[in-house]
Amino acid sequence: MHLDIQTAPRSGTTQRVALFGRLDTHSYPQLDAELAPMLDGGEPPVMSLVLDLAGLNYISSAGIRSIFKARKALTARNGKLLVVNPQPQIQKVFDVVKAVPMSDIFTSVAEADAYLDMVQRKVVSGDEDE
Repeated sequence: MHLDIQTAPRSGTTQRVALFGRLDTHSYPQLDAELAPMLDGGEPPVMSLVLDLAGLNYISSAGIRSIFKARKALTARNGKLLVVNPQPQIQKVFDVVKAVPMSDIFTSVAEADAYLDMVQRKVVSGDEDE
């Protein structure tokens, strides 16, 4: 499955972007390219970016980095990135990343992606340990 990106018409300084499918090593450049014009400042600049993840069913460490990169760009100009409607498996990944920085847990991107894949499969199948 691939990544579909739907960008809603801008409302003032707020931009809404909906993601569908997989945000992974193969699709994160597509998201970066779509977000680049929104993050470059523009007139007026986007100050609030809302990522609607209702249709996103998988995220890898590359996808997480892409979202964090957008957040960093917005924070630099006192803007905000908001994530809404994450599927349970996506929320679990965000919880894991927030609890312990991935760079402190894993020795490679492949290892991190394997772990995130396992976490998401468990949530989808209902086999969570928590």
